[in-house]
Amino acid sequence: MDRTAWESFLHRWNEELLATGVEPDSMLDKPVTDGWLGYSPASAEQVRAAEERLGCTLPPSLREFLLVTDGWQAAGAFGGEVRGAGELGWLRDLDPMWSEAYDDIDVFADEVAALRRGLMISEGADAGVLFLDPGDVDDKGEWAAYELFSWSGSGPERHGSFHELMYDLCAGFHTLDRPQCQTQREWDAKIEQARLAILSGEIDEPLAVLEEAQRFGRDRASVLSFQVKTVLGHADVGRLIDSPLSRGEGKKATWTLDAALLSAEMLPVLFAEHHRNDRYLHQSALDSLRQYGTEPVKQLIADYRARMGAPGFRMSYGPPEFDAAVRAIDPAGGDAWPRLREALALWRPLSEDHVAPACLMADPRIAPLITPDRGREILAMRRG
Repeated sequence: MDRTAWESFLHRWNEELLATGVEPDSMLDKPVTDGWLGYSPASAEQVRAAEERLGCTLPPSLREFLLVTDGWQAAGAFGGEVRGAGELGWLRDLDPMWSEAYDDIDVFADEVAALRRGLMISEGADAGVLFLDPGDVDDKGEWAAYELFSWSGSGPERHGSFHELMYDLCAGFHTLDRPQCQTQREWDAKIEQARLAILSGEIDEPLAVLEEAQRFGRDRASVLSFQVKTVLGHADVGRLIDSPLSRGEGKKATWTLDAALLSAEMLPVLFAEHHRNDRYLHQSALDSLRQYGTEPVKQLIADYRARMGAPGFRMSYGPPEFDAAVRAIDPAGGDAWPRLREALALWRPLSEDHVAPACLMADPRIAPLITPDRGREILAMRRG
């Protein structure tokens, strides 16, 4: 990432963070001057002096960053501050307890090695540390970058470069604070383009867009991705919609609950997943929503469960014509899959958030017909 790209990236992050209304001085150790979360640029001489002191050439994205701002005051909600050139140092010298804390955990052997040789780039992180690994270098000279927080319950999280780490920290800010800003408007436009592409039969590229939008807290992306991944046969898809359907203190929703879609397409999948789940190993997404879902979501779950227990309950597949065509299929017949494929021409979305007949995967009659390859074939059809 060159200097021009860093300037654009950091200035937008700066603008959007300060526009949240959070008092900067309450979240940072140092006062914000002139509305800028960074500092004056480091000089080329200061960067060279840091490299001589450390005995190495810094990775390109970090060097270019320092030449734009000699440090950064808000590396996400928990990352603290990114050090300037004069404060960079080896983790073993500045804070050796991090490698010692993971010494006896064999599963993190590679990460412990990275900690021992890591360059510490953070200051004041929340029970955590940000560091770069000079022993893990790509063909562009970029060092792998890590974030590690003791409260996370997991080991160091790897990123391909310092830039990728900063991008992830910025995305985390958007997920937590969900500001109404240009970045979110751009993601919403991309999500809509992805929705139309999915309905036209595209799969991988729009799905990748949705996955990236989820990193920025766009709940609609999770709802659309849930449907696509369900039809593709992905496991544990319920976790995708924990966020859009759960309550949280001070949480800003970025998707308006579509009760009809939830009841018709998503709850059948969640109930089916719940019944397959080994509850002794982990909690199902349905159980989680029963505890932490919003009140409307809890009510819809209770209503659906009551309908399931009523005599004569039948799952609905959507539009009457499609519903009738699916019900007419004999799953034991040799023509079951061709008839299902033919019936899909009658499928129509319930709303603008509906992109795939996910509820088919909740039906014990129909789901066995839909292998991952056939799910991909369904999604490759133009629908609606």
